[in-house]
Amino acid sequence: MAEIKIEMQKLPNGAILVKLKGFLDAYTYGEFEQTINNLFNQKMYRLIVDMSAVDYISSAGAGVFIGSIGVAQENQGNIVIVRPKPAVKEVFDLLGLSQIFTIVENMESALTALA
Repeated sequence: MAEIKIEMQKLPNGAILVKLKGFLDAYTYGEFEQTINNLFNQKMYRLIVDMSAVDYISSAGAGVFIGSIGVAQENQGNIVIVRPKPAVKEVFDLLGLSQIFTIVENMESALTALA
């Protein structure tokens, strides 16, 4: 069964690094969605999501991003995506999310994008 592992780290600039590992699909998106909602409830709207260890993302997983970006931006925040694997990036491209989200190749670029 597919799993998603989620680790979080508060960064010195106040942003939150969310590291995902595994599959973000119909079975696991709820855990990710709850994580994002918990951060928003704590008024943390500046997120860096490291996707380098995500092997697969479904439309349900992508839906969490779609539902979250508006809330983040309405609260002067943003969601920056770091190093998605080619298959994951392709899903973002196909859904048009690559034009909505800032997608970068490393943490330095992510921190710059959130500055």
